[in-house]
Amino acid sequence: MILRIENLTKTFRSRGRRWLGPQTSFTALNDVSLSIGKGESFGLVGESGSGKTTLTRCILGLERITSGRIVFDGTDLTTLPAAEMRRMRARIQIVFQDPYASLNPRMLVHDIIAEPMEIHQDTLGLGARQRSDRVIELLELVGLGAQHLYRYPHEFSGGQRQRIGIARALAVNPEFLILDEPTSALDVSVQAQVLNLLHDLQQKLGLTYLFISHDLGVIRYICDRIALIYRGDIVEEGGVDDIFERPSSDYARMLLAAMPEPDPAKSPFNTEAAG
Repeated sequence: MILRIENLTKTFRSRGRRWLGPQTSFTALNDVSLSIGKGESFGLVGESGSGKTTLTRCILGLERITSGRIVFDGTDLTTLPAAEMRRMRARIQIVFQDPYASLNPRMLVHDIIAEPMEIHQDTLGLGARQRSDRVIELLELVGLGAQHLYRYPHEFSGGQRQRIGIARALAVNPEFLILDEPTSALDVSVQAQVLNLLHDLQQKLGLTYLFISHDLGVIRYICDRIALIYRGDIVEEGGVDDIFERPSSDYARMLLAAMPEPDPAKSPFNTEAAG
């Protein structure tokens, strides 16, 4: 397993309006345990406020956990010093939900994609020319090209911006990608194109995905296994077909009942639909 989350609990504590008032607490993650195999596409499904974002922030070291362990490729991330955790982030990258908000509007595409390589210069050891060559290579990998190097984000469509975000995440040669609702801000036809791209990239690069979504339909197309999270608890975990065809929890049955009837023409792996 490339990632093991063991008995992870995250509790937030705060005080009321008065500094000396009583302290309150909220448990965002409650004894969560998950494991993700190398090369796997693992889906985490839950409604807004279920704990998906908190779990992501804990994996990236952006939130201090209350208890438990997060083990990546044999290393306990929760015990790493800050400098080592920064280096580890070259191996674990994230693609954000909103392609409009996640790209700096004042930066050229070249600089957006090159920036992670500069941050991780000590690990990658690439000079300026090598970084520029790598940017072109990445743009071509995600279906864009060198003609897009010196444009700003506002000059691109939503789907193109998400491709740029994916290229940025791949810039430091990660092994593990967290995909945080990467298609939810896109229309159906563009979703299909981006999902096809992610599927192809996983095959080419041997990537491992943690795919976070509230959309079971998207999860079913791209994931091997899934876990359902509700109010900080994992309520069900298993193979995609098992959960879709033989759900064991009331929560899974509720989510499945709320799904629209599938339309084969809108399948992300239907090349005619993808365009």
